[in-house]
Amino acid sequence: MLEAFENRLGPRTAALAAGADAVCIFVNDVADAEVLGLLASLGVRHVALRCAGFNNVDLEAAARLGLTVVRVPAYSPNAVAEHTIALILALNRRVYKAYNRVRDGNFSLDGLVGFDLAGKTAGIVGTGRIGAIVARLLWHFRSEVVCFDPIENPRVTELGMRYVEIAELWARSDLISLNCPLTPGTHHLVSATAVDAMKPGVMLVNTGRGALVDTVAVIDGLKTGQIGSLALDVYEEEAELFFEDRSGEVLTDDVFARLLTFPYVLITAHQGFLTREALAAIAETTLATLGDLEAGRPCPNELRAQR
Repeated sequence: MLEAFENRLGPRTAALAAGADAVCIFVNDVADAEVLGLLASLGVRHVALRCAGFNNVDLEAAARLGLTVVRVPAYSPNAVAEHTIALILALNRRVYKAYNRVRDGNFSLDGLVGFDLAGKTAGIVGTGRIGAIVARLLWHFRSEVVCFDPIENPRVTELGMRYVEIAELWARSDLISLNCPLTPGTHHLVSATAVDAMKPGVMLVNTGRGALVDTVAVIDGLKTGQIGSLALDVYEEEAELFFEDRSGEVLTDDVFARLLTFPYVLITAHQGFLTREALAAIAETTLATLGDLEAGRPCPNELRAQR
């Protein structure tokens, strides 16, 4: 039996799982040691993530408590990759500004000048399933694509795209797309030091995880022009903002409010995954995985703490 709750999982809502064998959570639910302990005490045995990322789950605590953690590793890489390209094109050609102008009867072209992607250098950070598609799509736009990832993907190198060190990627790229997972090693990968090392006027796009970016450092880069434009589908403190209608509220997040003041910043509320195909794949994979766990069958989507 499935039971749905609008509340996010956290210390105050864990009690809602009483009597359940499993909880099914998303990117902004909290599954730290405290919450997992509460779930285990209620008899919960499994934690199923409806996403690929798992930075919000304490895997070591889950292992100690005997909780099985599973995820959806590849629901639709195309969905996120295509949204990344949509952000790049909309930001570059100022589509969002032009749309609002025309609806207001303003047909001026001032401030709408973009650049050709052809001939520009695109830096892809993370070339897993999503990043590799982003790289290939930008290659088809005839950009020069350089990549950074500890593990090289043959689907990237077979097209002649090169892997470089992160310092070279920062320095050479006209646009940078972040498509890597959030780990202790990638937390605030885009730091003040990284921003200073980037090509002046760079376009930065993040559809990975919010905490890949030090938002304060990026705001400083926007103020000086070091970062020329910014597109985000994720935000470090998004748990208190995204997936809710807050149009009638005052935003209390001063950092996010500051981002909204810049003319060449485009933000979407973590919708990169939001296609019919992806939603169907997420549901089907999650239910199939829970079925495997219930039947005691091997589960390829299980997550284990790294030792």
